Amino acid sequence: MALPLVVGVDGSESSLRAVDWAVDEAVRHGVPLRVVHASLWERYEGASLADTPGVVSDAVTGHDLVESVVAGAARRAGLRAPMLEISTGVVPEDPVSALLREALRASAVVTGVRGRGPIRELLLGSVSLALAARAPCPVVVVRGRAQNRQSAVGRIVLGVGTGATAPAAVRYAFREAAVRGWEVEAVRAWRRPAHRTAPHPLLTGEPAHAEEDSAEALLDEALDGLAKEYPGVIVHRALVEGSARHALVARSKTGDLLVIGARRPRGHLGPQLGLVGHTVLHHSDCPVAVVPQQE
Repeated sequence: MALPLVVGVDGSESSLRAVDWAVDEAVRHGVPLRVVHASLWERYEGASLADTPGVVSDAVTGHDLVESVVAGAARRAGLRAPMLEISTGVVPEDPVSALLREALRASAVVTGVRGRGPIRELLLGSVSLALAARAPCPVVVVRGRAQNRQSAVGRIVLGVGTGATAPAAVRYAFREAAVRGWEVEAVRAWRRPAHRTAPHPLLTGEPAHAEEDSAEALLDEALDGLAKEYPGVIVHRALVEGSARHALVARSKTGDLLVIGARRPRGHLGPQLGLVGHTVLHHSDCPVAVVPQQE
């Protein structure tokens, strides 16, 4: 049985946009959609209110509100894709713990970019970052401009990392491009070491662009196998001198999905996002998929 695509909802407009994105993704891959709302309200408020004379109706109202968040999101999903198999869950737990548990049995987890309330950016930032850093499956944060969220470009931007961070993210990007009929722009950033200037080939006998050549070889190594496996996917290769995070944020303006890898050192609690992951999750102009890679 296919693992479901899980989307976390909290009733905010951002989470409803995540539901729309998740519905389309589930339909593309032919997998069920699971809509999950995690809240500590029932644990800390529901039981105590229910035991307090005169405030039972408040507890019922709060429970009804929680249920309505999930029901409304599921109804929205059903209207968007009437044939899609949809299940729901209300979990009396903090969002990170609940969604990490759901991720153990999910093909991917989808979230919005900000939640409800006056400190929504801090709260959702902590949830999305924690999921991206610890989930065992891909995590997609639906953010960015409307045209980028709505697949108006037809392009996946792929950040190609070093070593073991590349294969899972590259495969994910090619698979998504093949399902959608999109192209892939694979980006590899490179830099000259800060402690020395570019060598002169006539004086040293070394290539003038050794770092760039090395980056190109790494890019070819990461892409060639998948390009043969997905011959219908058009691939554009981009070598960029400078910061990887700045290059990816800039290219996210012309992408519908930005894919990056996250290292998971053996025995560690979760992938390591690093500066690139943190930057793109906060500043990308299109949705971001963080794909864990076991080392």
